[in-house]
Parts: sequence; C-alpha cells; structure tokens
Amino acid sequence: MTRCHGKHILTVLVLCMSSGVMAQTQSIDRTSDPSRAAVVSLVHWLKTNGDESSCADQAFAKVALSKKDAIEAASALWKAHVDRTGDELAKEWTDKQVHASGQTMKFDYKVFGEKPEHGWSLYISMHGGGGTTSRVNDRQWQNQIGLYTLEEGIYVAPRAPTDTWNLWHQAHIDALLDRLIEGAVIVKDVNIDRVYIMGYSAGGDGVFQLAPRMADRWAAAAMMAGHPNEASPLGLRNIGFTLHMGGEDAAYNRNQVAAQWKDKLSALRNEDPNGYAHVVQIHEGLGHWMNREDAVAIPWMHQFTRTPWPDRVVWFQDDVTHDRFYWLAVSEDNRKTGTLVEVDRHGQDIVITKASGLEALTLLLNDNMMDLDRPVTVHHQGKTLFDGVVPRHIVSIDHSIRNRHDPELIFSAEVTVKLTPVE
Repeated sequence: MTRCHGKHILTVLVLCMSSGVMAQTQSIDRTSDPSRAAVVSLVHWLKTNGDESSCADQAFAKVALSKKDAIEAASALWKAHVDRTGDELAKEWTDKQVHASGQTMKFDYKVFGEKPEHGWSLYISMHGGGGTTSRVNDRQWQNQIGLYTLEEGIYVAPRAPTDTWNLWHQAHIDALLDRLIEGAVIVKDVNIDRVYIMGYSAGGDGVFQLAPRMADRWAAAAMMAGHPNEASPLGLRNIGFTLHMGGEDAAYNRNQVAAQWKDKLSALRNEDPNGYAHVVQIHEGLGHWMNREDAVAIPWMHQFTRTPWPDRVVWFQDDVTHDRFYWLAVSEDNRKTGTLVEVDRHGQDIVITKASGLEALTLLLNDNMMDLDRPVTVHHQGKTLFDGVVPRHIVSIDHSIRNRHDPELIFSAEVTVKLTPVE
C-alpha cells in the first residue's frame, strides 16, 4: 500500500523520494553544510532506528536547518511514521475498531460519491442514548449509521465505549477520535483539513464539548438536540459551528439553552467578525426528534475547510485539558482547566492579547506561517518577550509528528515565553 499524505508541508515530490534522490542526498559531503548533513544523518538513522524510537536525543536533531532541509526532514519523518503505524491502522479499519487510552471504540462507515483530488471528506457522527443499557445504546448507534447521507465523503458512526450519561465527552474520547482520524488519513486517504464532527442528543452533548476543545481537528461541527452542560464556545473561533434544536425540546431546557448559545455566538461574532462563523436554527413545532430537518447541517458544514495555522487563536481549557491547540502549546505545569489565552499573528509579529492563568506559553512555528529566516517578535502587555530568529530543528518536527499525527500541524521551530498571568 502506497501512503503519501499532506499537501502543504509534505509535498508528494519530497515525501515519496525515489531511491535515486536518496542516494544523491547521502552522497553530499556531511561536513560542507551542517543543515544538509543533519538531514543526511536523519535519513541514515531512520533506516536502522526509525521503527519505534525517537531521534530527539541525536546530535543532528538539534542542528539549525534551512527551509528546504526542514521540508525534507518533515517528509522523511512523516513517511517513517506512516510506515511505522500504517499496518496497525489498516487492521483497525478492517476490524472497524480503534484503540487508545485503554479503551476500544467500535465504528461503522459508509462511502458516498467520488473521491476528490485532495482526498475524501470525513464526517464523524455520534449517536444518542447515554446513561442507559448497552442494548439501548447499540440501537442508537445502529440508527445513527443510517441517519444521514452525503454528496461526498466517508460517513463514520462510532459506538461510544461506555454507557454513561457523558459517554461522548469523557477524556478518553479525544484520544480515540484522534486515532480514528489518523487512520482515516493514512488508510482511507481522507483530507485532514476536511474533517467534520456531528452528533444527535447525547451525541449532541458531545459536540458541544468536543467541538471547542478539539477545534484544531475540525473544519466544522454540527450539534443536534443536545445540551452543552458547562461547555464554553470560545474555542470555536476558527471553525464553522451549526446548532439545530426542536423548538419544543424542553427536556433539560435544551431549547432555552440553544437560544442562549445563539446569543453567545452572535456576541462573539460581533466582537470578532473574522471568526465564529455559525448558524443556529430552532425548528419550531418540533420536539427532540426533528424529522431529519437538521440534515441541512451537512451541506452547510461542507463549505468549510480547516485552517491549520489561523492568524488568531482563542484557547480555553475545559475540564479535559490538552497540551497543544493549533500552534500553541503548554507544559504539564500550565495544563490547567480554566486557563484562557488569545494570540494574534501579524506577519513576523506575535501578540499575546490575553493569558489568564498561564505562566508560560510555547509558540509552534513553521514556514507556512512566517519567514523563519527573519526575526520573530513576541509581545505581551506592551512588553517584548522575544525578538530574534527562531531556528528550525529536527527535534521540533519529530515531536510534532509523534504528538499529533497530523501532516498539516508539523512545526519545525518553537519558542517559549514566560508570562505574567492576568486574571
């Protein structure tokens, strides 16, 4: 099976290097150019050590790279990742179950239309049910498999691994969905920038939670007939979000809460006209079942493509925390529920406009975002926290791939700045 994925950083030309090009690369004098020598050493190292171990401790991983060599290193490391994981992922898709965080999540899927040039769209559709018996949740899952159709794409209906009320927003769900997406990209040729999340009832509860806290995975999200509980819409800034609710769906005040979210999203959009694209539709006269009128969400979502490196990021940490969000990262000490950071990027300048509860923040950079051969400045509260060139390193590329398994979220450079938290 040939697996060559990633259309921006990892060009097919570099990713699928022929043996002739590899031989030419290795013939270069290793002492003439440290950057080129580092890539040659990486390629050689991968031949004998790339199956499992990380190259982070190797001397070549910390050598400053040129832009061209960073692209080649990313291609080599992504290919090594695909070679390392491809067979296992293929088996999971054959078995229709993924494994992560000590849990197994079964799924079924259907394929609609013809594959676009840049790969399939992927729709992940979460079933209702919740805190009930396995039999009831199984029926809900089977219903979800046939609930919607697409013009184009792979429609996946996973079965939640538990039968609890919060079955779609427990901490293990994030890792399971990451694994599902990774397999879809590597095995099924899904376009990583056209992944959508949707859910009905308890599945809608999950969308309320997962759409903002995993927004850097999605192009758009659709919530049907669910309840947000304590979820915040702040993280939705860079995706499309549509909400559908029956006007008579009064259980748990779902209809009233939906109207409140409409106001919240409108206020966020008014304050930030380039973000928070949304449509909220209250289907009058309908209850919890909307007679499939909510299916209009699918073509609405389809117009959106993910922006992997947005110019503005709003990151609010929910009760399930993450260490990375788009091109921002935090250490374990700063991975805390309730922290909020807002960052804007203007060419070579990065401005941290808000940092509530954070003592430090890492900025992950690549040459799609800015010119890394030129100085980068980082500002916060009117102070310059960093001003200089941020070197590209193999260790940053390797960490990106092993941490996120996403060919569009590979970063070759990073800089960490200390903050003065503002509550």
